[in-house]
Amino acid sequence: MESLRHLAAHLGLDLAAVGVLTFAIYYPRHRRRDLVPAYLALNTGLFTVVTALAEVRSGGAALGFGLFGVLSIVRLRSDAVQHEEVAYYFTTLVLGLLCGLPRLPFALTGGLCATLLLIVWAADSPRLLADTRRAVVTLDTVHEDPAALRADLARRLGEPLHWTVMEVDFVRDLTVVDVRYRESTAAPAGRGHVPAAGPAHRTTPTWEGA
Repeated sequence: MESLRHLAAHLGLDLAAVGVLTFAIYYPRHRRRDLVPAYLALNTGLFTVVTALAEVRSGGAALGFGLFGVLSIVRLRSDAVQHEEVAYYFTTLVLGLLCGLPRLPFALTGGLCATLLLIVWAADSPRLLADTRRAVVTLDTVHEDPAALRADLARRLGEPLHWTVMEVDFVRDLTVVDVRYRESTAAPAGRGHVPAAGPAHRTTPTWEGA
């Protein structure tokens, strides 16, 4: 009975932690409903596997090999999942792992989970580096002078902080640039804002806000 109460307490802690992460932090900020069941299933699935493997007689060896097998099947496609969403994936994994370890004291587990949630909440805050953005920009001109390219990006977007020329097409006179920039004060701030562009400027559909 004691072990069942201990397991129930850890399960309740895990569900509360992943619920806060998913419904109080992630979804209000990113609004991707398709990733909500993925986070919940990944977390509770890992909790179940860890709890079951911890009861196996071979102990640590079974837990280690089992975790290696579970984590090896997780694949994150960078074109479908943004970098900040990868952080939520790993946090759900760690929460399930921590809460599924039966011999870890409940108070320590709760403290570690709270620390993880606090760090993710602060690191993904819209107020953190709110004026810094990223875009993949297609220009219908080729700048041979880096200073001219920088001036063109600054005129269209704001202050360029770092950029990488991904493609140059001399036949069609196109340049594709991956640019990190600081939004000008004239542009309205907000997650997902797409700045106005002139006729010689095209962008890819995906933009990253702070």
